[in-house]
Amino acid sequence: MSKIVISHPTGNTNVRSVIHVLHNNGILDTFHTCISCFKNSYLYYLSYIFKDIKRREFVYSIKNKTQTYPIKELSRIICQKLHLTIFTTHETGIFCIDNVYKDLDKKVSTYIKDKKTIHSIYAYEDGAYETFKTAKKNGIICLYDIPSIYWRAKQEILKKERQCNPKWISTFSGLNDSVNKFKRKDFEIEYSDTIFIASTYAKDCLKKYYPKQLPPIHVIPYGFPTINIQREYIPFKGRKIRALYVGALTQNKGLSYLFESIQGLEEHIELTVIGKGNINGCPVLKEALKKVNYIPSLPHDEVLQCMAEHDVFIFPSLFEGFGLVITEAMSQGTPVITTERTCAPDLITHDKDGWIVKAGESAPIRELLEKFIQHPEILQTVGKEAMKTASKRPWSCYENELIASIKTTLSIA
Repeated sequence: MSKIVISHPTGNTNVRSVIHVLHNNGILDTFHTCISCFKNSYLYYLSYIFKDIKRREFVYSIKNKTQTYPIKELSRIICQKLHLTIFTTHETGIFCIDNVYKDLDKKVSTYIKDKKTIHSIYAYEDGAYETFKTAKKNGIICLYDIPSIYWRAKQEILKKERQCNPKWISTFSGLNDSVNKFKRKDFEIEYSDTIFIASTYAKDCLKKYYPKQLPPIHVIPYGFPTINIQREYIPFKGRKIRALYVGALTQNKGLSYLFESIQGLEEHIELTVIGKGNINGCPVLKEALKKVNYIPSLPHDEVLQCMAEHDVFIFPSLFEGFGLVITEAMSQGTPVITTERTCAPDLITHDKDGWIVKAGESAPIRELLEKFIQHPEILQTVGKEAMKTASKRPWSCYENELIASIKTTLSIA
């Protein structure tokens, strides 16, 4: 029986689905991560104090197949809590997220070096370089998952945005990545045998900007969370339309266009923003947040609840490999306005279960908001359609499509 090793430093929602389906199909060798938390373990009880650990809880059935390397990631979390930024500085800090990825990459590379039973390795962007090099030497097939858009496409978008919105430069993420980091990304692609991507937009970016020949690419959109069948829609009479944004406070997400779109409409629309960012380093962002309901952070279950309490979710991102908040909002019956540079073209039918607008512009968003002010009932109608769409693609759909692609790639019956 073919066995697959999978590695990821944190194990987010989509990673958990991959682990789940590999384990259920009897082809999971081991899952390698930094911190894992299982019920009744000492970390499980510690997680009541440290929420960061609680997010690393996994199903008990994979406990014996999980290997952890916690030192650098625990150190990173502690340094963040204590505001010891010198140790977490981008790429150079000893406990920065880049070094967490690199450390895990080296550990997994060592693990697979002399293992004869491993057929393939499933690894993620920025954490596959050493692993894939060792895999190639040992005849192990490299399955590569890219959650974001290709770096060359991202740099071109940010370069243009820098000229259009210089006041927001301090919020841009990705502009300061080193040449070596970009080279590692390209080497990971070069070493891979198959690539998995979650949106057609991300695939198109890779095909357009990657300078060499690409291996086969499989586009498999992620699933929707469980739908909120208890969602209640509150009549609009006597109240404002409640709009919501959830995400990092960076111009990568098109924040300036969000704030521009509601200017002058404050009498009719109330905007809530949830997320963290370089607020003190960006005066224009700091000023914009004074005019809205700002919440720095909420637990994930409370974010979903907040989505269900709003009328429309606005996510004007300049680029996304997918955009999980889109599917989360739709699962709560909250219709989404987002851009064509996300998963939206794969999942949303414009003007039926959401709206797709052109990235980098505020006018299309504003036009929709003005339409809602005149006809607020549209939001409930489209919100219900969004929930219907969400109900048709649970995470099990993603898992089934992924395992079918993996089995085909590896020639597993």
